[in-house]
Amino acid sequence: MKVLRRIICVAVLSCVPAISGLSQQKLPTDDLTPNFKAPEVESDFVKRVEMVPMRDGVKLYTVIVVPKGAQGAPILLTRTPYNAASRAARSKSGRMIEALPLSDEGFVEAGYIRVYQDVRGKYGSEGPYNMTPPPVDSGYNPTGADDTTDAYDTIDWLVKNVPESNGRIGMIGSSYEGFTVVMALLNPHPALKVAAPESPMIDGWMGDDWFHYGAFRQPNIDYVLGQTTNRGEGPDVPREGRDDYTNYLRAGSADAFAKARGMEQLPYWRVMVEHPAYDGFWQSQALDKLIVKRPLTVPTMWEQGLWDQEDMWGAIHSYRALKAKGAPQTMNYLVMGPWFHSQVNREGRSLGTLTWATDTTAQWRREYLLPFFNQYLKPGSPTAHTPPVLIYDAGADRWDKPKEFPASCEKGCPVESRPLYMLADGRLSFDAPASADSKFDEYVSDPAKPVPYRPRPVDAADGTGWRTWLVTDQRFVDGRPDVLTYVSEPLKQATKLSGEPVVHLVASTSGTDSDWVVKLIDVQPDRTAPPIEMSGYELPIATDIFRGRYRSSFEHPQAITPNEPLPYIFGLPMVNHTFLPGHRIMMQVQSTLFPLYDRNPQRFVPNIFEAKPEDYQKAIQRIWHTPGHVSFISLPVVPADAQ
Repeated sequence: MKVLRRIICVAVLSCVPAISGLSQQKLPTDDLTPNFKAPEVESDFVKRVEMVPMRDGVKLYTVIVVPKGAQGAPILLTRTPYNAASRAARSKSGRMIEALPLSDEGFVEAGYIRVYQDVRGKYGSEGPYNMTPPPVDSGYNPTGADDTTDAYDTIDWLVKNVPESNGRIGMIGSSYEGFTVVMALLNPHPALKVAAPESPMIDGWMGDDWFHYGAFRQPNIDYVLGQTTNRGEGPDVPREGRDDYTNYLRAGSADAFAKARGMEQLPYWRVMVEHPAYDGFWQSQALDKLIVKRPLTVPTMWEQGLWDQEDMWGAIHSYRALKAKGAPQTMNYLVMGPWFHSQVNREGRSLGTLTWATDTTAQWRREYLLPFFNQYLKPGSPTAHTPPVLIYDAGADRWDKPKEFPASCEKGCPVESRPLYMLADGRLSFDAPASADSKFDEYVSDPAKPVPYRPRPVDAADGTGWRTWLVTDQRFVDGRPDVLTYVSEPLKQATKLSGEPVVHLVASTSGTDSDWVVKLIDVQPDRTAPPIEMSGYELPIATDIFRGRYRSSFEHPQAITPNEPLPYIFGLPMVNHTFLPGHRIMMQVQSTLFPLYDRNPQRFVPNIFEAKPEDYQKAIQRIWHTPGHVSFISLPVVPADAQ
């Protein structure tokens, strides 16, 4: 047996080299297969890419997604600077509802053709790129084309070259994409039947992306670099550290920070630095002023978040301008939800620590937006019965459908607003100050120690913190010596606001320039039961900043007379909010909101972008509250059951 085993083993071993040699002969020399063809995934749609010609010969990259077998389908168009190819490709699924963005799901179910197009000069489109270009007839656009002409030419091409369509087109888009929708409305193609500008960039100087009442928003340095360095996605702004509070403070002025990153090479940055005031350049592209120059012929639903951290100005001011001009109610609609910027295209169950009774964005898209579009784009659809105004009340956690908005204001509204006075000892009251009270409260504003706009570190890469800072608990600055806090007694009954709070500060500064920041806050009562995180929470419902040099004229800045009480009047963002019993109304006043806004040197200089280190100085800031110099906020108070 041992001999037999040995013979068998020898036989097996003797075969190994032969077997090994055969295996090596069958192995590939290269595992890469450049010509590999993946099996085709069956899909329920057809995607076409077209280079659509404009009137000047420039061709724009356009992605057209058509449901298989579609006939007589409406078209939904979005014009974007953010890569049409990727906007139309949420996933690689063969199902159209999964391949397109979440916000498109309702339109896909309704059988729409979806079109995304790169604006000229970006990603796949030809031509030069101008950032949110002014109209061609403004005197500030030498290219001969704008987003009005490009939208018109695109729609004209689509109705003639997409045989599956019914020739009816709607436009939708948020932020910059909302800007392109409004530009299309300035001279709409006859086939454009309905529009929804979402958080549109309307007036970049007064209160949208670039400035707020003249104070520059420094995160735009990142945006300008990313958008204007090349056709595709641009580079990130390099940082020395994680905390932008330190990064910007170390740099000094906004322009010094930008130049250290090479941004003087970028034309748009140079234009911005050269136009710090509200001059002809900015006025020429204020779309809320341009939209009223001709009758509105396209039914338009303006959408805006109540806590939009980027474009808080555009939708509401366009709606109000058209309403004041006499636009028919059937053409001019307003939606304001409990959302951050562009959250309308995401889930809407919560905002920071706040949680709502339902997914508010999905509810709006399903119950209001889609029926509104269907009514105008799908013949035979039922009448949508869209409310003229749909606005959320976060305090009561419900949607309101007021017949009139704003329901309360200083003049011309159903209800006249009420002054809430800032009094001595940090009190807020609807009763005017008495002569026996102290004349003013004061604090020292030190540009070397600015008040942060959100808890540090202010990480530029932290998208969550950026999206939710407007609802951040303000106790993180309450008690700072350079923040004045005024608070009411606990409310005995519900108090509802529905309209525009207007700040009436009487303030003085020892400097010759100053910023004034005002926050309107809902202070939650102390509690020991869930949700514990809301115990004593100081929830801001409206916040804004005003640059003092523009007190008399936005176009022509002037130095402030030192130590003289002067009025500063400006509106805060619109509110629709119920303060519940036991809650308190709070106001905070400060002079910096950093590094979101650039620091005011507090010494008048011709151009704050170019302020030198020696220009920054401490200043004594006083808020006056005597009968002759009354500081108050005009609150749009309405009956608590108003809906």
